[in-house]
Amino acid sequence: MATEFGGLTGPGLRLDSGVVDGSVVGVHYDSMLAKLVAWGRTRAEAARLLAGALARAELHGVTTNRDLLVRVLRSADFAAVEIDTGFLDRHPEVFAPLLPADQVPLTALAAALAGAAHRRATAPVLAGLPSGWRNVPAVPQVIRFTDPDGGEVEIRYRLDRTGGLVEWSSTSAAGGTATRPADSDAAGPAVAPPVALVEAAPDRVVLDVDGVRCAYRVHRAGSVAFVDGPDGAASLVELPRLPLPSADVAAGSLLAPLPGAVTRVHVQVGQRVAAGDPLLTLEAMKLEHPVLAPTDGVVAELPVQAGGQVQTGAVLAVIEEDHR
Repeated sequence: MATEFGGLTGPGLRLDSGVVDGSVVGVHYDSMLAKLVAWGRTRAEAARLLAGALARAELHGVTTNRDLLVRVLRSADFAAVEIDTGFLDRHPEVFAPLLPADQVPLTALAAALAGAAHRRATAPVLAGLPSGWRNVPAVPQVIRFTDPDGGEVEIRYRLDRTGGLVEWSSTSAAGGTATRPADSDAAGPAVAPPVALVEAAPDRVVLDVDGVRCAYRVHRAGSVAFVDGPDGAASLVELPRLPLPSADVAAGSLLAPLPGAVTRVHVQVGQRVAAGDPLLTLEAMKLEHPVLAPTDGVVAELPVQAGGQVQTGAVLAVIEEDHR
C-alpha cells in the first residue's frame, strides 16, 4: 500500500489513514485501512468529487472495495437518494470491476512493455539489445499474465529496430484471440485496436490507441505489475516463461479465500457430506465466513482444527466427489 495513497489528494478531499509503506496487514486488523472524505456545495458535487478521487487512486498490494464504492457513488439510485439496506441486492451491477474486460489486453500490453523497459534498464550488459535473448526483431515477444479474474492473458508484441511497436496480439481463455498489426486499418469483431508506442519506461507507458493517447502508470513488486490506466486499474501477475515443477493441489481441495482463524469445524475425516453442508467457519475482519461443501462427497482430508490460523490459499479440506 502506497504511503501517500496516490491520487487521493486535492481540493475538497481529506484522507485519514493508519498504514504506511512496510505496514503489515495481518489477520488482527480493522477492515478500514483509510478513510476518504469529500465535501462540496451540494451532495451531488461531493459524490462526483469522491468517485473521481477513488477512481484515480493508486492502491497497490491490498484488496479493497474501491471499485464497488465508485460504482455506488455513480449510480442513478444513489444520486436520487434511493438507498436502503437492500441497495446492493437490487444492484448487482455495482460489483463489476471498473476496468472493462475488453481493456484488460491493453493493460497487459502496457505491463509487458514496462517489464521489458525495466529489464533493459537493469541489464548488467548489452542493455541496448532487445530483451528475450535475441537481436533479430522478426519473432514476437511472448508474455503471459494472470488477469484480475484469475484467468490467463497472453500478450505477443514485436518491436522494430527503432523501438516502434510493429504488431501486437492478445489471447485469453475468456476472450479468444485478438490481433492486428500496430499500423493496420483492418476491422473486425476479433481485431485488436491499432496501437502506436509513444513512450515505454519501467514505471510509465504511453500508447496511442486508435488515435487516442492513453497513459499507464506501472508499479512492479516482484512478479506483480500494478497498472493504473485511464479506464481502471488491474494487478497482473507475470507468469514465468520456464516454470519450475510444483506440487499440484489435490482435486476437491477447498482453499482459504482470506487469512483468518478457524473458529469451528463441523465435520470429520471420512464423513459423507452433501453440497451446501457447512464444513467449518472462518473468522476474519470481525465477520464469520462459512465454508460449505461444493458437492456431494466424502471428507478425505481436514488439515485444520478449531483455534488455528490460516493464510490465504491454505487447504482447508479435501472433498472426494461422490459418483454413486
